[in-house]
Amino acid sequence: MVVAARRSEVVLPVLRPYGGGLEPDGDYDGLEFADADLSGEEGHGATFMDCALRRCVLDETTLVRSRFVDSVLEGVRGVGTDLAGALLRDVEVRDARLGGTQLHGAVLERVLVRGGKIDYLNLRKSRLTDVVFEGCVLAEADFAGAELRRVEFRDCTLRRADFTAARMADVDLREAAELDIARGVDRLAGAVISPVQLVQLAPLFAAQLGVRVEA
Repeated sequence: MVVAARRSEVVLPVLRPYGGGLEPDGDYDGLEFADADLSGEEGHGATFMDCALRRCVLDETTLVRSRFVDSVLEGVRGVGTDLAGALLRDVEVRDARLGGTQLHGAVLERVLVRGGKIDYLNLRKSRLTDVVFEGCVLAEADFAGAELRRVEFRDCTLRRADFTAARMADVDLREAAELDIARGVDRLAGAVISPVQLVQLAPLFAAQLGVRVEA
């Protein structure tokens, strides 16, 4: 049996509207960023506690080694958002439209990614625990060298995913709407797939074993 992910349960307090920008090592507590253009801003090392970012633009926003705890990111959009080495704990990401987001070396604990589309998501050498991808599209997501524990893909489209050198335990792929693996099919030990997915992945498994399939 696969152990289910423990879902985040984010309950935000009454938030105070915030109309300012980001600062390195900034401390943001109980604030709502609404419709803010944070493009190109420097917020590395910042901490967001009990915060909501709604419909914000995050083009080339730097949030390296930032911390998001008990927070919601809803309708955010942007290209090149840098969250390398960040910590996301008890976070919900809803209906995001992102491209080239950097999360390599990040730690994600009890995170829900629901809806939206993320292209070229870089999760190399990251650590994901109790993470759920639900009803979203992940195009060319890079999980190379990542550690995935109790991770679920529910009604989620995975296109050209890279699992090279990934390590998995209790990863549930059975309800993925589409499962397209570009690299790392040999690293699926610790994952659960459906019989239909097994048939779809059979050519990749055969190629990995050096088996030729001919009529």
